[in-house]
Amino acid sequence: MKRTRLRPLLLGLGVLAAGVAARELAGNATADIVSAGQKFLAGLGKEQQSQATIPFDDKERLNWHYIPRERKGLPYKSMTSQQRELANSLMASGLSPEGLQKARGIQRLEDVLRAESGSSIRDPGLYYVSIFGTPDEKRDWGWRMEGHHLSLNFTLRGDHVVSSTPLFMGANPATVHEGPQKGTRVLAKEEDLGRTLLHTFSGPLREKVMINVSAPADIVTGASQRAQMGAPVGVSMREMNTAQSKMLTELIEVYAHRLHKELADEEWAKLRAAGLENIHFAWAGGSEPGQPHYYRIQGPTFVVEYDNTQDNANHIHTVWRDFDHDFGLDPLRAHYLTSPHHRHIQATR
Repeated sequence: MKRTRLRPLLLGLGVLAAGVAARELAGNATADIVSAGQKFLAGLGKEQQSQATIPFDDKERLNWHYIPRERKGLPYKSMTSQQRELANSLMASGLSPEGLQKARGIQRLEDVLRAESGSSIRDPGLYYVSIFGTPDEKRDWGWRMEGHHLSLNFTLRGDHVVSSTPLFMGANPATVHEGPQKGTRVLAKEEDLGRTLLHTFSGPLREKVMINVSAPADIVTGASQRAQMGAPVGVSMREMNTAQSKMLTELIEVYAHRLHKELADEEWAKLRAAGLENIHFAWAGGSEPGQPHYYRIQGPTFVVEYDNTQDNANHIHTVWRDFDHDFGLDPLRAHYLTSPHHRHIQATR
C-alpha cells in the first residue's frame, strides 16, 4: 500500500529519478521486462525483428484470442534454440516461476493433442511473440506471447507496468490420461480449490452461489477487447465465514500469483482498495469431477472466469480481466479503440 500512495509523488520527478525510485518500490519487474524485451529483439535477425515488432498504437495489440489460428508476430518454430530461450526469458520476466511453469506446460500440451489428432495446427512451435513499440523505460510499449490456450499481454508506460491483462491460460486436456505426459494437470489448483470452496456452502448460501444448473459453453467474456459483465452474482466475501473467505482469497492468489511477485502485489493492492468484501464467487453446472462446470470471481475492478465444459469436462479455460485497464487502456480510450466510430475516425485522418 505504501507503493500506491507514493506513486503520485514520483510523477513530478525527472524521468531518471522516477525510474530509479519506481524500481526501488516495485522491485525489478519493469527493469527485468524491458531488459528481456531488448535482449529478445537484439537476438533476432533483421527480417525476424520486422516480423516480431508492431507499432504500439496498432489495433493488432487488442486483437487477442486463445484458439489455434495464424497470428502476427514471430513464432517459436521460426526461432533458433537460443532465440527460443530469449523468448522464454521474456515470458519469465512478467511471470512468477509457477506462472512460467504453467505457461510452458500449456505449450507442451500441444504435443499431446497432436498425438491424439495428428493435426499440424497442434504444434508447440505455434506460439508467437509480438513486441508493440520499442522496449524502453521512457516509452509506451508492450508485448504479447500468444498461441493455443495462452495469451499473455503486458503494457508498460514509462517506468511502470500498467497492465498485465488479459491473462488467459487454458489446458486441454485438463488431465492427461495417456502417453508420456500421463497424469499431468497444468491447472489443477484452479479446478480443485474452486470445487472445494463450492462444497463449503450449504442451505440458502448454497442456493445463492449456484447461479445455474448448466455451465456456459465457454468463458462469458470470450476474447472481447474490453471485458464487460453485469452486476456480480453469487455470494460475496462479506457473506462468507472466515474459512470460506480465506479459501476464496487463496483461490484468487492462484490467479494473481501467475504474475511476477511485484505485479501480483500491485494487483492485490487494487483489489483491497476496491474492497475485498465486495468480491463475489459464483458457480454453474455440476459439482463433481467429470461434470461440466464453471465459476466466476468478480469484484468491482476485475473478473476471473474458469470454464471446464468441453471434451467431457476435461478442457479448461481461465482468464483474468480488468474492467477498466486491460491493455493499459483507460475506459474512455478503450471505448474509442473498440467502438465502430474509431474506424471512421482512423479513416478520416
